[in-house]
Amino acid sequence: MRIHRGGPAVAGIALCLGALTACNGSSGTSGGGGGAAAPPTAGASSPGSLEGRQSPASATGKASLDGKVIVIDPGHNGGNADHPSEINKQVKIGNGSKACDTTGTETKAGYGEHAFTWDVSNRLAEILRSRGAKVALTRKDDKSVGPCVTERAGLGNRLKADAALSIHADGASPSGHGFHIIEPLSIGRNSGMVSGSAKLGSALRDAYHEGTGIPYSNYLGKNAIDRRDDLGGLNMSTVPKVFIECGNMQNKGDAAKLASASFRQRIAESLAEGFQTYLG
Repeated sequence: MRIHRGGPAVAGIALCLGALTACNGSSGTSGGGGGAAAPPTAGASSPGSLEGRQSPASATGKASLDGKVIVIDPGHNGGNADHPSEINKQVKIGNGSKACDTTGTETKAGYGEHAFTWDVSNRLAEILRSRGAKVALTRKDDKSVGPCVTERAGLGNRLKADAALSIHADGASPSGHGFHIIEPLSIGRNSGMVSGSAKLGSALRDAYHEGTGIPYSNYLGKNAIDRRDDLGGLNMSTVPKVFIECGNMQNKGDAAKLASASFRQRIAESLAEGFQTYLG
């Protein structure tokens, strides 16, 4: 998630029973904001809505997630790069200020992080809903602007989510490869969610590593866990929440995986297993 251009001025996201949607900023680095058009995705829900359907355990072979509320935050947005004044607007993140949002990174072939996160998020939402969870996304499409990192956190807070995940891909040096989870450090206001976030992070890390085979990051974090207090999406959250950098888009090997539709499905299935472990 490494690109810092622009930010969305997303108006309040109306909450309605039926579908959930949330958004957050990322740690990303250089790269372009435009990127290739987003690939076909599973049916997306409107932002701020809760959507779920009851699914007996026998239908999926997994313990039911009925009644669990999960917020998924597809990092960035496809329209961010064209609206720098909006995404560069400063917002309060609990211990300072930061840009409303960023553009994200992209692979050398032009596949944008915003498109990657949108696709994976919808695939993941579909799996979780099939297991009975109520899932909300922080944005409704991949062509709008924002929302700001504070609103991405705010959606999970309002819905009293059982867990929230912000999905990203990094834009580090090409020599760096692998994935890592970003967990929150306490800044006071979020102290109540730090412990739960650590458990969520470990569950997602283990499931992602096992399910995708992508190694732990060789450039950041310890055992694929990094802890930060400068991300508004974590600082402003009151529910268990973490970020995942699914790989480094500047690394040739990682980029090839992230650009593959079949591998993105594998990513979604692996993350679903992490939620299953944490919430089961």
